[in-house]
Amino acid sequence: MVKRMSAPARLAAGVGGAVGVAVLVAACASGSSSSAAAPAASSPAAAGSSSAAASGSGSGSTEITTATSSGDTFLTDGSGRAVYLWVKDSGGTSACSGACAGAWPPVTATGTVTAAGSAKASDLGTITRSDGTKQVTYDGHPLYYFSGDSGPGTATGQGNDGFGAKWWLVGPSGSDVTASVSSFTAGAAAPAAPAPATSASSAGGGWS
Repeated sequence: MVKRMSAPARLAAGVGGAVGVAVLVAACASGSSSSAAAPAASSPAAAGSSSAAASGSGSGSTEITTATSSGDTFLTDGSGRAVYLWVKDSGGTSACSGACAGAWPPVTATGTVTAAGSAKASDLGTITRSDGTKQVTYDGHPLYYFSGDSGPGTATGQGNDGFGAKWWLVGPSGSDVTASVSSFTAGAAAPAAPAPATSASSAGGGWS
C-alpha cells in the first residue's frame, strides 16, 4: 500500500533539500578559497643581516705630528694635544704607573702609529705596559699626555717636576725641549725643508 504524503510534509521535504544543497555549495566555495596559498611575506631580518654583513668597522690609527711655538718644534698627537717625555724613564720602559699615570696618561696606540709633520716614522714604536695596553714611544721615550692640559694647543705640563722628575716636550730629533712653552697653535708644524733645485743643465741633458 502506497502511503501518500500530505502537502505540508512534501513542502518541508523540498525546503530541507534546498537548504542541504545550499550548505554543500557554500562548503565547496570556502574550501576552494582556503586552498589558495598566501603570498610569502618578505623577511626584514634577512635584509638587515645582509646590510650588517656589508658594513664593517675599520681599524683606527694614532698619529704623531709636530707643532711650533716661538721657534721651537715639538711633538703632538694628531688632534694637536702636546705629548711629553719623563726623564725618569730609562731603557725604553715606563716608570710611570698608578697615580702617576692618572696625572700623566700614556699615549696609547690604537691600530697603526703614523708620523706626520716633522716627526720621523723611523723613531716611532710601542711598548707593552703592565695592563697590556700599547704605549707609543719616540726615539725610545715613552710618550705621555698631561691631565692638566685643557686640550689641543696647551702645554701646561712643560717643565713640571711632578713625581720626582722633569716632564718635557719632545723635539723631532727625540731630545727634550726645555724652552718655556705653555700654549701653541695646534697643527702649526715647522715647514718642510725645500727640495734641492734641479739644475737646468742636468734636466736638459746639456752636460755630457
